[in-house]
Amino acid sequence: MTNTKIIVITSGKGGVGKTTTSAAFAMGLALEGHKTAVVDFDVGLRNLDLIMGCERRVVYDFVNVINKEARLNQALIRDKRTENLYILPASQTKDKESLTMEGVETVLNELKETFDYIVCDSPAGIEHGAFMAMYFADEAVVVTNPEISSVRDSDRILGLLASKTKRVVENRTPVKEHLLLTRYSPERVSRGEMLSVKDIQEILSIPLLGVIPESEAVLTASNQGVPVIANRNSDAGMAYQDCVARFLGEDIEMRFIDPKKKSIFSKFFGGN
Repeated sequence: MTNTKIIVITSGKGGVGKTTTSAAFAMGLALEGHKTAVVDFDVGLRNLDLIMGCERRVVYDFVNVINKEARLNQALIRDKRTENLYILPASQTKDKESLTMEGVETVLNELKETFDYIVCDSPAGIEHGAFMAMYFADEAVVVTNPEISSVRDSDRILGLLASKTKRVVENRTPVKEHLLLTRYSPERVSRGEMLSVKDIQEILSIPLLGVIPESEAVLTASNQGVPVIANRNSDAGMAYQDCVARFLGEDIEMRFIDPKKKSIFSKFFGGN
């Protein structure tokens, strides 16, 4: 498919929710009817298969395919819950250098023949694996927590996206950037403990794709091996659904960015 879009889910810092976002985003696109592959670039750590709940079904991985030890269709794992969704796991035993430019490009080109969207789950930081994950991207979702160190690291990633991708090298339209805020707590923002959406947008100046509220549902989903977007009643699940819809062009108002109003009962009885 020539119109395949490669989306990298990236950030400068570890632990901000990239893999959670990759899993939710890929499932969201598949649920909207788009054939989607999600690829784990975090060689050596490999968490995507755990969050997708398919760790026991991993036989071959991304590096096996690059090294021609397995065919792509042997390594791809079909999601049992969602039609149109496939996972390409990372290797736990190899090192990051096994991702060669030529090897990664060959695998992505083969995926393009079948899939509408390829979601690349990037490792943290700005080392080799992260560079490989972003190099071939058409669009980037930059995941940031509302704290200054996370925002500063994201700013470095934006610098790389603007200077070191295949699109820049080939003088094409730059990678389209989207900002995704995770672990956002409007109550803590109002107490001055976290940066606000407005603060972060002023620092990074890229379009806001969505705000994922701080939510226990994220941890529960990870532990159960189910992307949080599948929990349609949770705040985080709804926020990820909104993100995917916005990414696909729908105009949806931002939710979860203002403190929840206290009910009249809690005001009288001192509840939270």
